[in-house]
Amino acid sequence: MPARPIVRLGHPALRTPAQPVAPGALALPEIQELIDDMIETMRAALGVGLAAPQVGVGLQLFVYEAALREERDPGIPLHAVINPMLTPQSGEMVYDWEGCLSIPDLRGLVPRHPAVRVRGLDRLGRPLDYVAAGFEARIVQHEFDHLHAVVFLDRMRDFKTLAFYDEWERYMVGGGEAGPAGDLEDEGEDELYEAGGPEGDPDGTEVL
Repeated sequence: MPARPIVRLGHPALRTPAQPVAPGALALPEIQELIDDMIETMRAALGVGLAAPQVGVGLQLFVYEAALREERDPGIPLHAVINPMLTPQSGEMVYDWEGCLSIPDLRGLVPRHPAVRVRGLDRLGRPLDYVAAGFEARIVQHEFDHLHAVVFLDRMRDFKTLAFYDEWERYMVGGGEAGPAGDLEDEGEDELYEAGGPEGDPDGTEVL
């Protein structure tokens, strides 16, 4: 299960919509090997999610996992989701910080649905149907976007919150000079800006 190279923004795989995986193909060794390699790649990169286009493969498949931490309880077990469909659940959009393994060293505030219904297949071809909420919903939406040639930058509504990681940590969540995140208004919408990483954790921003 070798880690694969993660492609970066500018690679055509990130701007090409992925194709569905034929259900009958899931049992093929090359598909199972791809899933195993993606899990290894995600873990080696210290990410919490990875979509197939991020390793240059144009298939509708992503994996995600987040370890238990004091600030986020419970942890999120390993998932492999094939041919996903998402249905937003009720609730106002929530802003939080995101990064991306394919756009290294940048962070930005991104609005996401607080919960989504996830339908698709697992790696054995069994149907999936569950609701992801909170941080898990954010991961799922981020990875789902990758399957449709969308990156988190495309979801941002104000690029004044875009920052390199060191500057983000120092000025936006580290107690330095006030950064732009505190001055944002969303064109009349009453929406929440979470300061920090998952669920507002200022020291725990994650990359997906």
